[in-house]
Amino acid sequence: MNLPTIKQLQYLTTLYEHGHFGRAADACFVTQSTLSAGLRELEAVLDVTLVERTKRVVRFTPLGEKVARKAYNVLREVTEIAQLARAAGRPLAGELRLGVIPTIAPFFLPKVLPALRRTYPDLKLYLREEMSHVACDALMRGQLDCVLLALPYGCGDVEAAELFDDELLAALHEDETASVPDQVSPADLDSDHMLLLEDGHCLRNHALAACERPDLRGERAILGTSLHTLVQMVDNQLGVTLLPRMAVDAGILEGTRVVARPLASSSARRRIALVWRRKSPREEEFRLLADFFISARNGTINQADNKAA
Repeated sequence: MNLPTIKQLQYLTTLYEHGHFGRAADACFVTQSTLSAGLRELEAVLDVTLVERTKRVVRFTPLGEKVARKAYNVLREVTEIAQLARAAGRPLAGELRLGVIPTIAPFFLPKVLPALRRTYPDLKLYLREEMSHVACDALMRGQLDCVLLALPYGCGDVEAAELFDDELLAALHEDETASVPDQVSPADLDSDHMLLLEDGHCLRNHALAACERPDLRGERAILGTSLHTLVQMVDNQLGVTLLPRMAVDAGILEGTRVVARPLASSSARRRIALVWRRKSPREEEFRLLADFFISARNGTINQADNKAA
């Protein structure tokens, strides 16, 4: 029996992901004709039609979709074979594809990545900033090795190393602070002027949980596309919002008239964690990376750590 090759399955899954022959070919670093020929060979090996080709549209047949989803699993297993061999050598060496959500990446990574490069110079880190659901989907497909995200969040069949708690703070314009106590009660938040991130950001749900207000529904809130956008909206007195302490500590409020105050809520926090697929052969490496992130954040990386690699 003739079997598909790894390259043919890579072509198929990349086309399934991009939905366009040109973009898929670019992602595979081949010409469009090479990718198209590889897919025709795959269809010949299987003796089926996987992709309907027209001048304008790439449409997978129902069987083509099933084969593409299976191919992701095959490629993930093959990748893990290579990772298993690599993990037997030096830890945190070679390639590592790390997903990070937008409400963590710009505020946490600049603090820890320089130390990571010094300590593990042979690590080739590829970063991909995505919202939680996209990152978790990429993790399950084998397109990412691990993800930095905020819990609670359902990311699938994963293991998690919890790094630290990130407090959520109430952010309001300084002109509004006179009537607000130093520790803001959820009852003090104006439900008609609550600013939240748009749907897809897990911080949106964390913020709603922190408010402990059944009357405050996400569909009533004014939505922003990023934390920086929310800060500008508060600065223009359009409402109030909740911000992670890591963003405030990183200087997101500099140059504005926005003030951040603690929120009197036991739910006013999210837990930052590193997650990876359960039973991954690189689990020991990921736990080592999680320990490094904790140490780097706490400023406890020392010369002994620098010699670890």
